[in-house]
Amino acid sequence: QVHLVESGGGLVQAGGSLRLSCVCSGRAFGRAIMGWFRQAPGKEREFVASISWRGSSSYYADSVKGRFIVSRDNSKNTVYLQMNSLKPEDTGVYSCAAQATGSVTSMNYAYWGQGTQVTVSS
Repeated sequence: QVHLVESGGGLVQAGGSLRLSCVCSGRAFGRAIMGWFRQAPGKEREFVASISWRGSSSYYADSVKGRFIVSRDNSKNTVYLQMNSLKPEDTGVYSCAAQATGSVTSMNYAYWGQGTQVTVSS
């Protein structure tokens, strides 16, 4: 079983930065493709970024490309999302997810965390 717990959310002014963390329990983390998603109030959940199990490949939504960086530390079973130049439209609940197979562009995520709130004020 895989258990994901996010942290690092909060309130930040536009233009600021936050770093989210997601700790994964379970031996499968080292081989899992990890992704970040977000959901704004009244909107559907959307993909943000993903990273391969080695960390050598990543994939970003166009809306965050050049501002967000996804990384992982397999020795700590943790994946990170560094968010820079934040905008009010980045506000939402950010969740991490894990998939055992596929690529950074596939969306076969089977395991999800509860999420952490990110609020960007204008």
